[in-house]
This record gives sequence, structure tokens and C-alpha cells, in this order.
Amino acid sequence: MHNQEDIQNILIKYGNAESVAWLKGKIETLADDKSSKDLFMTYSLLNIKFEGVKPISFEFQDSESARYFSEHKANILQIARIYLLSEVLVQDLEFYTPKVANIIQVADTSELETFLKYLILLPNPEAYKQTAVEALRTNIATIFDAISLNNPYPARFFNDQQWNQMFLKAAFMERDLSQIEAVDERANEDLTRIISDYAHERWAAGRKIDPLFWRPVSKFLNEELLNDMKKLLNSEDVIENNAGALCCYLSENDKAMALLNSKPELKHKIADGQITWNTIKQH
Repeated sequence: MHNQEDIQNILIKYGNAESVAWLKGKIETLADDKSSKDLFMTYSLLNIKFEGVKPISFEFQDSESARYFSEHKANILQIARIYLLSEVLVQDLEFYTPKVANIIQVADTSELETFLKYLILLPNPEAYKQTAVEALRTNIATIFDAISLNNPYPARFFNDQQWNQMFLKAAFMERDLSQIEAVDERANEDLTRIISDYAHERWAAGRKIDPLFWRPVSKFLNEELLNDMKKLLNSEDVIENNAGALCCYLSENDKAMALLNSKPELKHKIADGQITWNTIKQH
């Protein structure tokens, strides 16, 4: 996904010319005279040189990086931060990788949020997996959202245990589960057990569950989960009916299909494309 030239072009187009020239000068110095102190210093000065509060409109940019920045409503300060880090990493991956990791360990909330959100644009992003996994422990929603929502990084680099932890915590923190990427691809048997257990706890406490929480279970419907599907199909909540029906329909499981046959109207709407995981809350 990474493209140095793209990010540089975006910075030149939308950044203050004097600030961009200053930053490029600093990057040249960091290439010739490798120094973690100078990197830290340059990084901390970025928020003075690049005042970025407003998201940029990327109307005329059509590169992968520009689309990613646009989708995440990036501002010029965020772009400058990612540009600096990616430039020094391209110059000397071995020397600067631990230095970039150190910067992030002492970062403030907005710096960490930028790093996590745009991590995928850096060279060798897998090197920072530990930072990404540690971010799951936070109770600060903006930090948690930066790594977990609209971010391809977890699906690409997290193992099942890390991915499951993220999905469960997103439900627990009541984040928007529709914004987690690659839910179907990352579904696994351990996760379905966790989902069922968590659902039972919520039900026992008389609490609601986000219907999208059930999405990963389709391919793993055992007896217990089939009972959960029955409960969803017979719920008085229409959206829960839709969730149960979608899980059964997509399961390719005979018993689940037999359950769904008792709700022919729902089955027809799914077959017709009227109910999908993307539209589930609209019905």
C-alpha cells in the first residue's frame, strides 16, 4: 500500500511551502547524520510547523495513499507525521525502526491515534505489531478506534487471539462493529465460542447485544449456537431476527437452514439481497 512519492505530493500540495521545505531539510539531515535525538526533536516540532485541524479535501488525488487519507479525514499535521516517519524508515529501516517505536511509546494521545490509524502506510508496518496490540488495552475510545475501525492492519497482521480480543472489546466498548474490516475472513471457531458466552452473559443480565456481533458465527454453528439462532429468530426485535436469519442462511448448515425455513419471509428477503450485514439495521 505504501507509496513515498504519493505522500510527498500530498504534503506539497496541501502543506505550507515554508514548512514543507523545513521538513524536507530535516529529513535530508536525518539521512546524512542518523540521530534519534534529531528525529524526536523534528517529530515534536511538527505540530508547530503544520497546524492541522481541518480535514483535507482530496478532490484531485487518486492514489491509494490519498484515498486512504481521504477516507480517514486526515489533516495536514497527520500527513506530515506519517511522511517524516516513512521517509526516515525508507532511508534506513534497521536504524530507524526501533527509534520510531520509541517515539510512539512516549507519544501523546493525538500522536498515537495518528500512528495507529495510518500505520499501514509505513514501510514494514508489521514491525509495530506490539504497539498495535497494546493499543487494544486502552479505554480511550479514539485510540481504540484508530487501530480497530476502518483499519486493514488488524486483519492483515493480528493472530486469531489478538483479533478475537479486539472484536470482543469493540462489542464491550459499544463501538460500531460495521466498521471492523474483514470480519468474515477472520472468523474462527474460538471467536464463536467467545461470542456465544458473552451473549449468554448479556442475556442473563437482561442486556441487549449488537446484532452485528453475531456475524462471525455463520460457518461454525454447533448445537449451542443453533439454540442461540433459535432465540434470535424468535426474538421480538426485528433486527435480532435478521441477524439470526443471516447467520443461518450463510452457514451452509442443514439444521440451520431447517430453522430458517420456519421464517420463509426472512429467507426470501435475504435471498433477494434485501437483508445483508450492511443493511441489517435498516429493516
